[in-house]
Amino acid sequence: MPLPNPALRNPIVLPDGQAHAGTVMLSQAITHPNFQVGDFSYASDFAPPQDWASHLAPYLFAGARERLVIGRFCQIAHGVRFITASANHAQDGISCYPFPVFDPAQMAGFQPDTRDTVIGNDVWIGYGALILPGARIGDGAIIGAGSVVRGTVPPYGIVTGNPASLQRFRFSKPQIALLLSLKWWHWPQELLARAEPALLAGDLEMLESLAPD
Repeated sequence: MPLPNPALRNPIVLPDGQAHAGTVMLSQAITHPNFQVGDFSYASDFAPPQDWASHLAPYLFAGARERLVIGRFCQIAHGVRFITASANHAQDGISCYPFPVFDPAQMAGFQPDTRDTVIGNDVWIGYGALILPGARIGDGAIIGAGSVVRGTVPPYGIVTGNPASLQRFRFSKPQIALLLSLKWWHWPQELLARAEPALLAGDLEMLESLAPD
């Protein structure tokens, strides 16, 4: 079975032959300078926006001192939002009111929070999840629908709730270590096509046997 084409903006073709506008390869839909996204990562929305970057990350401003980084093969459901660092207000004074943003002379240098938000590879972010500033989500993690995520999510962890908490790991510690060493998401496309049956079946032995030297 061929891999999806990462160069297509709309990679899903419906039975009537029309491209499904509600699912996009983010690398083809986003040109925002502070938004970095890997190949094969897609987002879906029932009301597809014109501007996917501002739809997913409304507080990510071009030229800010933060980035939103999303790895390869991520899956982002309807309603997911990334509330990035530029949304934060200063909390070290008496008031959190952002007085400097109303003064053009001060606004350019005013950013109380500059943390990057980083999403690993092969991460599934479920319906309506909210990812807060500075979150770090490890490879292979699953973010449950409606979760509010802050801090660090370990690789291959499953988190749910508000605040999101770790429910369990998808694999055993040795299996996770193996997957992190294989880094299959960086394999060349021809090898990924051969590895697809192992990835779908959860066959770690077969996947390891296909790993490049």
